[in-house]
Amino acid sequence: MNNRTILVVDDLHPAFMEGAQALGFSCNYQPHITVPEALAVLPEYEGLAIRSKFQVSKEIIDSAPNLKFIARAGAGMDNIDEPYAREKGITLLNAPEGNRDAVGEQAIGMLLSLMNNFSRADAEVRAGQWRREANRGYELKGKTVGIIGYGFMGSSFARRLSGFGVDVIAFDKYKTGFSDSFAREVSMEQIVKHSDVLSIHVPLTSETKGLVDDEYLFHFRKPIFFLNTARGPIVKTQAVLNAIKQGKILGAGLDVLEVEKFPALGEQPWYQELRTSGKVLLTPHIAGWTFDSYRKISEVLVEKLKTYANQ
Repeated sequence: MNNRTILVVDDLHPAFMEGAQALGFSCNYQPHITVPEALAVLPEYEGLAIRSKFQVSKEIIDSAPNLKFIARAGAGMDNIDEPYAREKGITLLNAPEGNRDAVGEQAIGMLLSLMNNFSRADAEVRAGQWRREANRGYELKGKTVGIIGYGFMGSSFARRLSGFGVDVIAFDKYKTGFSDSFAREVSMEQIVKHSDVLSIHVPLTSETKGLVDDEYLFHFRKPIFFLNTARGPIVKTQAVLNAIKQGKILGAGLDVLEVEKFPALGEQPWYQELRTSGKVLLTPHIAGWTFDSYRKISEVLVEKLKTYANQ
């Protein structure tokens, strides 16, 4: 067996394959491979390269006795059974540095759109309505922006907020001493007490699943604008809709949802309320997914592969 082989099972930018080959790896690019097909050939490979559609389960890992690393072209690792992979001594590589700029920019765009009613105003003008007063917006200047999770994505959002004259506060359960010139470290209690805007930037884990629910939102002292560009299951959609009805959320920008893609999304009990709400801005999990990040993610992954190969 050639132990310098990588099975690529998702659509990755050519920069990854080119970079891996320059490091001495042979790549088998199979972006449309099925799980049964992958199970049959994985014993031959040292590496597995994935994006988001391929779920690396215990079964997949057990089928690949020679697997030494998994390269995830993106940030989140929730489609990998991380504990089991690490137990098996498999190195996990990801590339949050590659799409943090895209996520930070999307969060800014969604926030400005919500605060100034861009989506609704655009639809009204196209429909022959000219309603200035009904679309009066809010300014960011002077507001307090609360960030949950201060890793690559949360800090990228904070950096992009720096020109708006806002007070950025951040809470991260797994970090301390991370205050910088863009955000101040605070407790969750201070986030709840002071935030005018709340943005979620944590990975999906058993601990964060369902974090934002009715009880959590109930405790916020002020009406907020709410953003989720992280993972859908972190936020209970019905809780967001309830908070909108109660006036606790002024507008919500949701790039990710508990259930994504159709027809499954359309079958959710909260979907009709979600789609008809004039206070929700929806995008199809595209924060972090730009033409630029598509390339940058693969370039970052190659750098991490180089470190792995030189160990």
